Amino acid sequence: MLIESRPALDPELAALVTAQQRELAEAGAGTGKIFEPHDDGEHLIGTVNGRAVACAAWRALDPGVAELTRMYVRPAFRGRGLARQLIVAVEEEALAEGRPVIRLETGVHLPAAIALYQSSGYRQIPAFGGYAGNPSSVCFEKKLPALVQ
Repeated sequence: MLIESRPALDPELAALVTAQQRELAEAGAGTGKIFEPHDDGEHLIGTVNGRAVACAAWRALDPGVAELTRMYVRPAFRGRGLARQLIVAVEEEALAEGRPVIRLETGVHLPAAIALYQSSGYRQIPAFGGYAGNPSSVCFEKKLPALVQ
C-alpha cells in the first residue's frame, strides 16, 4: 500500500470518509453527517493499485499529544494489515512533530476497532475532552518510544 498525505478537500478522501460515515450510520453509530472536512489535522490516504482504499487522520491535541481522529479501510480490503500500516504512519508523523503520545476515541460498539488498537499497543484510558461522559465512547492512548538520533 502506498500512503500519502492529502488535503482535507481531496475528492478521494471525501469518498472514503463518506463511506465510513455511511457504514457507521448503518451500525447505529454515525453522527448523521456524511462528510465534513477539517483543516486542523493531517490526512493520509492508502492506495492499492492506484485505488484509494483507506484513510487516517490525526491532529495536534495538547503539547506532546496527538489525536488519531480517523481510521477507515474499505470492507473489501480489510484483513490485509492496511489499518496497521496507517497507524504506524500516523505514529511516525506525530512523533516527528514532537508528539510522542497518541490518543484516540472509538465506539464501544466497534469491537474490531477496539481489538485493532489494543493489538497495536494502545491501552484504555478514561475518556478525554469532548468524549468525557459519553457512555458509547472508549478512549485509548499509546506512548511512543523516542526517536533515535
